[in-house]
Order: sequence, then C-alpha cells, then structure tokens
Amino acid sequence: MILSVSRRTDIPAYYTEWFMNRIHEKYVLTRNPMNYHQVSRTPITPDVVDFIVFWSKNPAQLLPYLDEIGRDYPFYFQFTLNPYNQDLEPNLPAQEERIDTFRRISENYGKGRVIWRYDPIILSQKYDLSWHMDQFERLADRLFLYTDTCVFSFVDIYDKIKSNLAAAEYMPITSVQEENFAKCFSVIASNRQIKLKTCAEDIELDQIGIEHSCCIDSDLIERITGYKLSVKKDNTQRSQCHCAESIDVGQYNTCKHMCKYCYANYSIASVKNSYARHDPKSPLLIGNLEANDKVNERKVKSFKQDQLSLF
Repeated sequence: MILSVSRRTDIPAYYTEWFMNRIHEKYVLTRNPMNYHQVSRTPITPDVVDFIVFWSKNPAQLLPYLDEIGRDYPFYFQFTLNPYNQDLEPNLPAQEERIDTFRRISENYGKGRVIWRYDPIILSQKYDLSWHMDQFERLADRLFLYTDTCVFSFVDIYDKIKSNLAAAEYMPITSVQEENFAKCFSVIASNRQIKLKTCAEDIELDQIGIEHSCCIDSDLIERITGYKLSVKKDNTQRSQCHCAESIDVGQYNTCKHMCKYCYANYSIASVKNSYARHDPKSPLLIGNLEANDKVNERKVKSFKQDQLSLF
C-alpha cells in the first residue's frame, strides 16, 4: 500500500501531531468524501505500508519527525514552491523559510526525495509569461542543487474557484501559450540538470524532452526502496493522471493555506469550521466518530514483490 499524505490538504503543515499519533497507533480513520457517515479504518503498519508520499507547501513542522518516520516508512515529498504573492497564496510563510525547509530535506534524505512542484501556472496581466520565466529561473537557481525533478501544470478553472481567481484577473491559457511556457521552462531546467515533467496535462511535449509525470510514482518508489512493486494505475483519478494507486488520509475543506486556486477548499468558513473540530488525538482528521457512523475495515496489503530488484 502507498499512503498519500495528502492530495486533499496539507497535513505536514497543519496536522503533524495528528499524523504522528496515527503512526504510533498504526491505524487511521477516513470519511468517504461522498458519504459522510461511511468511515474506513485503515491499518498503517510497516508491513503493509510500502511508502509514504507527502504533499506540502510548508512541511517544516514535520522535519523533527522524519528520522523516526523513515525508520519504518520510506518517503518522498511533492513540495510546491510557487513565486506568487499573498493575493494568491495568502497564508504561507516567507519564501526563504520554505526554500530552507526544501534544502534541509534534500541534504538530510537526498535530492531524489524532494520533487519541486511549480504548480499551478496562472496567467494574468500581473503574472504574465515574462514574469513566470523570471521567477522560474530564480527559483531554479535556488533549488537545482537540491532536486532532480520539477513538475508543473496549468491551472484548472473549476466553478468553485472562479470567484477567487476573478480578483486576480486570470486569463485562460491557450495551447499555443502552454507550448511557449513549456519551451521556456525546458531551457531553464535543462541548463540546471532539472528533469521537467507535466502533471495531469493533455498537451504532449515529448519533442522538447518533457514527460508526463506520476505524482505517486511507482518507478521512483522502486528506485528508492530497491523493491519491485506490483501496483496498478489509480483508476479513481482523472484520465490524464498516471499515478499509481494509493490511499489518501486527508479530508477536503481543511487546508488553512487558503490558496485562491485550490480545488480542495469550498470556502474560508468551511475550513474554519473543520479546523475548530480537529482533535489531534482522534483517529479521524476532523472530529470524532458519531452515532450514525458505519466503520468498515479496509483490506490492504503490501505491493512488494518477494525478490529485490536490481537497481
């Protein structure tokens, strides 16, 4: 089993104590996003968890625990570092602090364990192509010693975020503009030996050396662990996603970053309401079990094959 921590919220930034309690108690409860009272109980013992993929914009709170986690659970980070101002990312600490966290993870655990995400690309009069090129190059100069890979994507304009982005005067991105972004990014990245990949995009960029990425990347996990995995593509994700199957332990409407382009939060009020109900000692990320809840034991197993692979 691969544990995703988490596509739905930034657990390393806001829920580290809760997560470490789950690691110590070796199980987690998660609510079905489509059926509130349907709860899954998932064992997360080292014999069934092959790997943890952390997703975060600010995992500094998790740093003191990574040695402990790494003794039983190998991991890597999908680390989003964007250059936006507070108009789009209002609750993040100073960028220098986050770059330092990125550097510390890389120096302590290897540059292959930290994937840089420049994600999503938002186009506006303020954030135009020239601005993105300057900022991408500046960040690449700061990060190329600490990562092998950068993943980028273009913003998806869901109905629930249109009003949030309206104030930023975002502009739709054409396929021609996407290619221009990719070509410029490719030159900058290749000059710094950074492998550039896209995330869940239809556009084909093989001709300029840009591959489709897998955020839950079984090949990378195999290289890190030395084990072959018998794991399938995650069919619960959209068709453009190439990720391996995983179990996500997060919950929507819980991320306090409140980035304006985020698909995982409905409103500030919903996030505040959720966070007020958070109990780090509960097996659920938000709240506790209720009278009408039905708890089902999730059947999980390791994806490891018996033999060590030859890496």
